[in-house]
Amino acid sequence: MFGFGKKKQRQTEAEDALKDASLDPQPSPAPVAEPLIVDLQGDGQPSIEHKRTENPSDAAPDQGRLGDAIARAAAKREEETSQQRRLFAGLKSGLARTRAVLNADIGDLVSGRTEIDEDLLEELEMLLLAADVGVPATRRIIDDLAYRVKRREALEPDAFLAALRRELASLLVASQAPVKQPTAGRPQVILMVGVNGAGKTTTIGKLARQLKDEGNSVMLAAGDTFRAAAVEQLQSWGERNQVPVIAQHTGADPASVIFDALQAATARGIDVLIADTAGRLHTKSNLMEELRKIARVLKKLDADAPHEVMLVVDATAGQNALQQAVQFNDTLPLTGITLTKLDGTAKGGIIFAIAERLPVPFRFIGVGEQVEDLRPFEAETFLDALLSP
Repeated sequence: MFGFGKKKQRQTEAEDALKDASLDPQPSPAPVAEPLIVDLQGDGQPSIEHKRTENPSDAAPDQGRLGDAIARAAAKREEETSQQRRLFAGLKSGLARTRAVLNADIGDLVSGRTEIDEDLLEELEMLLLAADVGVPATRRIIDDLAYRVKRREALEPDAFLAALRRELASLLVASQAPVKQPTAGRPQVILMVGVNGAGKTTTIGKLARQLKDEGNSVMLAAGDTFRAAAVEQLQSWGERNQVPVIAQHTGADPASVIFDALQAATARGIDVLIADTAGRLHTKSNLMEELRKIARVLKKLDADAPHEVMLVVDATAGQNALQQAVQFNDTLPLTGITLTKLDGTAKGGIIFAIAERLPVPFRFIGVGEQVEDLRPFEAETFLDALLSP
């Protein structure tokens, strides 16, 4: 999951099959004595040779256990493929509103045309702006397509749509970067930031569950000490996921709470510490300064912490989400972005606007209420779901 947590090494299916087949090995049969054959040669001297008697162990090996293991591996592959199809269908459903604006209208735009012209490019520009792709990103896309049309590389509808997809993909993959890893024996610290109502605490709960399911030990830090119900909400997620939550009283110093949590996580050998913070308007300089303080305090225990500063933004905020990302990044350099509530808006094009403006990778997208609806962001899969019929 993008380097979050400490990954467990997985064996290949072939190794799994061989391992399964080798379980409970049967003892090898005792060797069978080879009889002597005496043959009188023409000179009257006996010739003694060993006649090879087939040993049962030399025969074709019993395929029972190996065959069963291979069948189980095939069934596992089929199950994983079925799960991938189900997850893709869920992602596609979650992006339905944005897809209705982008994909359906773009399809109608090129349908029946034999050649791409300037009028079509102008109509496409309006569609992209309507989906909140933003002026800079839209301008970049249209300029690239116009250049390709001029060079007669994208005159036909299929070639034009392929060029559009490539340009959208280039926006999303350009900023991808790995997650910073902690030194051995230290927790990976994820500091979650964002405005009120973006879905930080819910995202923390879902992420904690996914990391725990992958075999990581997880701890939560209740750094939102201002909102009355924030600690209780995080503790509820902790109980649901069976992970410890470090908290203090309402009004406590957030930096102190998260500092104590990192001490506890280090002492207990925790793999991942996820720290919640209070929602704050990106225009409030004093509250934004508090984030810098949290980062400074964490570095007293681990010079590399926080290893991830993840901004959670609400896709329904449209262009305001872009402004949030810019302001938070100016305050405390972001290393990742999670875009929530994509299932509730037709303005999912904001992801392209943010990608064009900031060199910060998207880590997750939220497309529903369930834990599995917090999806690791993969540009190609996202585009497949967004642009598929």
